[in-house]
Amino acid sequence: MPTKTILTILFWLIAGPLLAQEPNVMERMSKDLKDLPGKEGTMITVEYPPGGKDPVHRHNAHAFVYVLEGTVVMQLKGGKEVTLKPGETFYEGPNDIHVVGRNASKTQPAKFVVVLLKDKGAPALVPVK
Repeated sequence: MPTKTILTILFWLIAGPLLAQEPNVMERMSKDLKDLPGKEGTMITVEYPPGGKDPVHRHNAHAFVYVLEGTVVMQLKGGKEVTLKPGETFYEGPNDIHVVGRNASKTQPAKFVVVLLKDKGAPALVPVK
């Protein structure tokens, strides 16, 4: 077997599971908040595959989280790690840095809704280094 083929196979064997751990984020709606000029409300769903996690990030928004399925682990910089089950909630403020966001399970997916109150046109997530 050619070296290039072997390297390609090895890459996908190693990288494939890592890529599969990225969350699936889908915008569900966005609405201008006319009584708050320059602001909008955005609703997204986040689906973590088994073992999935987020990078360290912030929202520059008020973020209200509601867990739909599975179990998720969340932590803000300076705060305690919390484990959330379906029906439980979490809040992130505009100045918070989200240091832990992950699926607590290595075998089951997890899904939650996030409602963001943010500046109109601003990104929903900003990576933090």
